[in-house]
Amino acid sequence: MAAPRQEEAARGLFGQGVKAVLAHWPALQIAVENGFGGAFSQEKAEWMAGAVEQYFQSNADLEPDEVDDFLAEVMNNEFDTMIEDGSLSQVSQQLCQFFRQCQQGNGAAVQEALARLAQKQQAAKRVAAEAQAAEESSSEEEQEAEEEAMECSSNGLQPSPPPPSSGPDQEDGWTLVRKKKK
Repeated sequence: MAAPRQEEAARGLFGQGVKAVLAHWPALQIAVENGFGGAFSQEKAEWMAGAVEQYFQSNADLEPDEVDDFLAEVMNNEFDTMIEDGSLSQVSQQLCQFFRQCQQGNGAAVQEALARLAQKQQAAKRVAAEAQAAEESSSEEEQEAEEEAMECSSNGLQPSPPPPSSGPDQEDGWTLVRKKKK
């Protein structure tokens, strides 16, 4: 009776691992954030996690290159994206490693790796938030400088209007220059 529960726990842990690895895969995240998969890019990414998990469950002894091919096909078909940055092999190796560890009952190693991924994600969010705050601060300072410059020009030197003249040579504020008669 204990074996089915352990197997179920290992599957659940592997599912968490798949979701974490895909959530930290920059190529997939860029595709989702930019809508490469259309209006349902986020849903496709969630579906992809389930499809990857099912792919491992349905195929015994997968090699990283087989997982590479599967992931490349999904990214191409669902997100119209070709991955050429070398990340496919890294993601595939990590998924294969998680699957083996779960099958061998080494859930502690998987949980430790998931904790490290979560820490990296928190650090990345912190850095992104700091960068955004710095950018907003810089943008606000530039806007204030522009407003100050505009205030100075509106209060400072401006061309003065020409003096009024009642002569026939002025029309609508313009002075007509006529040729001298000889």
